[in-house]
Amino acid sequence: MAATTQSSSEPKPSAVFPLKDIEKQQPLKLESQSVDYTARAQWLRAAVLGANDGLLSTASLMMGVGAVKTDVKTMVLTGIAGMVAGACSMAIGEFVSVYSQYDIELAQMDRDGGRDKERMKKLPSPWQAAAASALAFGVGAAVPLLGAAFVKEYKVRLGVIVAVVSLALLGFGALAAILGKAHPVKSSLRVLFGGWIAMAVTFGLTKLVGSTGL
Repeated sequence: MAATTQSSSEPKPSAVFPLKDIEKQQPLKLESQSVDYTARAQWLRAAVLGANDGLLSTASLMMGVGAVKTDVKTMVLTGIAGMVAGACSMAIGEFVSVYSQYDIELAQMDRDGGRDKERMKKLPSPWQAAAASALAFGVGAAVPLLGAAFVKEYKVRLGVIVAVVSLALLGFGALAAILGKAHPVKSSLRVLFGGWIAMAVTFGLTKLVGSTGL
């Protein structure tokens, strides 16, 4: 009777899983998480760079026209034209680039023996890439447009454009550096100084050409 009680009170051994199987499963999970994070970071960084392009190119274009035309309507219309043209250019360029990569990946799958559905799902979409590039460019271009649209005084308008663009350049530069694991202060200052140079050169050269009477 005592033997029966003792055997029933003994704890049952828990299920034992092979240690090798657990070690094999953990790296796979970590690897898949790392790949997903890297893909998201690349998309975000591309969006930030696209917005920075829209910001700087549109602001420089508006500053260049503002060097010879003082009315707000001309500057705003120039900015809108630059935003639309730049967004279309970015979208078409991104579409062609990603579609070329898409075709290369499909050709590689065919050489490997067939198109795997899992690999097909991971391929980038040319349409999504084009839309994202156009949207990012438009968001950046909207910053100098909004800064200039409601200021009638010429010199104040130029100052407002430089101020809002400078703040946006600092923000975009810092965000791109964080996504790229770089130093945010140095990166944002480089972007800021580069933006100042671009706007100053565009303004100065347009002013010079406009003063010749062409």
